[in-house]
Amino acid sequence: MTREARMMSGIILITLPTIQYGGYFLLTSLMNKGSGYMENPLRQNFFRAGHAHAGVIVILSLVCQMLADGAVLPDPLLWFVRIGVPLSAILISSGFFFSVLPPTATQPSGAVALIYLGAVVLAFSAVILGAGLLRSQPS
Repeated sequence: MTREARMMSGIILITLPTIQYGGYFLLTSLMNKGSGYMENPLRQNFFRAGHAHAGVIVILSLVCQMLADGAVLPDPLLWFVRIGVPLSAILISSGFFFSVLPPTATQPSGAVALIYLGAVVLAFSAVILGAGLLRSQPS
């Protein structure tokens, strides 16, 4: 594992408690009848989706750090991939959470655009990394 992969993996792992806090928040919202969480299906779905996307993409981010070590890419593109995948986790989950912040939200706010932005960043990062891996020589 390269120094860059170790550094990025360390940073990514340090963010893990934010995902744990999201799970704690969901659990306490479910348990507290006064939270209004159970009365708002849109908020339930968006909060669950935000938490799930964060967890899955953070795991993908760790895998991509190691895969990036074997990719043949110019340094700027390699750094785009190394930063882009974990950044997409932040953007996508933030979009899900921030777009339905008010407990009485009946439709997502403009923050839903963060979901689309994160999806584009993730797609570009994955395609660039895939191309870089295909360009590498077999061992």
